[in-house]
Amino acid sequence: MEIAIPQKNRIWVLVIVGFFALISIGTYAIHEYYIYLSAYLWFGFIYGMCLQYGRFCFASAFRDLFAVGVPRMVVGIMIATLLFSITSSLVASTGWSTFHAAPWSVHAIIAGLIFGIGMVFAGGCASGSLYKAGEGNGVSMLVILSISVTQSSFVDLGGWFNNLVPKSWAESALTKSMPSSIKVSDGWVDQYLAGYVWDQPVITFAKLLGLEDTSLVGAFVGNTFLGVFLPAICLLAIVYTLWSRQRFTLDFEASEGHKPGLADHVRGYWEMIVSSKRTAIAGLFLGIACGLQMFVIEGLRMKFGVKNAGTLLQRLGHDFGISAKGTVFDPGYWYVTTQEAQWVGWVAQKLGWNNMDNIYFGWVNGIPNPAINPADWMSVALIGGAAVMALSNGEFKWKAPTKELAFWALLGGAFMGIGSRLALGCNVGAFFVRTANGDVSGWSFGLGMVGGAYVGVKIFNWYTERQMAKEMANLDFDL
Repeated sequence: MEIAIPQKNRIWVLVIVGFFALISIGTYAIHEYYIYLSAYLWFGFIYGMCLQYGRFCFASAFRDLFAVGVPRMVVGIMIATLLFSITSSLVASTGWSTFHAAPWSVHAIIAGLIFGIGMVFAGGCASGSLYKAGEGNGVSMLVILSISVTQSSFVDLGGWFNNLVPKSWAESALTKSMPSSIKVSDGWVDQYLAGYVWDQPVITFAKLLGLEDTSLVGAFVGNTFLGVFLPAICLLAIVYTLWSRQRFTLDFEASEGHKPGLADHVRGYWEMIVSSKRTAIAGLFLGIACGLQMFVIEGLRMKFGVKNAGTLLQRLGHDFGISAKGTVFDPGYWYVTTQEAQWVGWVAQKLGWNNMDNIYFGWVNGIPNPAINPADWMSVALIGGAAVMALSNGEFKWKAPTKELAFWALLGGAFMGIGSRLALGCNVGAFFVRTANGDVSGWSFGLGMVGGAYVGVKIFNWYTERQMAKEMANLDFDL
């Protein structure tokens, strides 16, 4: 049944698309360098449309799996990861990949655990909260705010918190070469990064085989086949066995009159994978777009003769907020949480809070004006793309948060903000992108995130049952 879309929705779709088009055309007319920012903008727009169409949310995936046994979203995430891995390996083998693997250690698992708990509390992961904000969801807007404020504050923690820094971290951090403007010994996160994380090995599945990530064999055999395809197949086999097999067996026995054999379960496994056409289609386009963005951004870097957007911004006369290395956050692929921290960091800097003396902002990412920050353009456009898809499908609706939901949104966002910074990324940057590119740390974060989601579901269920019991106890029944 076709849904009738109100005329005002169509007008808003034209307004949103026209607004982004006007920005792209207008800024390009000012200088061709702005096409670099527009590339981020339109890929963000595509991500928003894909996420909203497929209802892609890591929190929903694990909540649905652990709470009600529905594997649809987990399957969709694995499809998108596998497809992204194929496109990213293709790009890597051409030497045009912008991906950089992250240090691997137990910190990724711990960070994933914290993040997983937070995304269940908040009712949405980092990327899911963005697309839901595009649907008019007020709770998701609070989640984004909480993630942003928490990250920006957390990376500048000092004072008493420095007492919690292990001696080995402090000593190792002091051996790193830093400009005088970066006060490494004054911040907990600074010493965590320079004294611990940076000392950990960077491992990809290709390197485990003794191959280069940029070689055809290393990219496809090591990072895609060994690093993504086999783990994904095994993970989905576990999901089928624990959550889908019993349902398939009951349906099979009802229709065939006997228990299914191995071949029948293989068919059931495949049916589980293709059961949601909408999610699979979204995963297909999401995976292709993620790989294509790396190719496009690297091509633009080569065209303009730069390695980072910070150089372009300085050429355009935008010097404020550039890091001590002359860089800004410019991953070259889909990322979410860092630019959200930059929004708050930039505002705080303007209000007198010095954010340029820590590693996160002052040495690595900078805090450029959000109006000319490439990654900011991507996130804003992601919200816009989700809004366009929601309006087109008649799924846009303003939803004000209740006090209780607002509390969980702020609490969950805070957990996700801390987890993101400990892992150097969220469900997108620390799991989806890294895993698809054969980074071992991606699966480590994912393992922690799944465990955190399980814990979060248990806590949330306990809280819900407790609240329901109180309400029932307060009822006065007249018998």
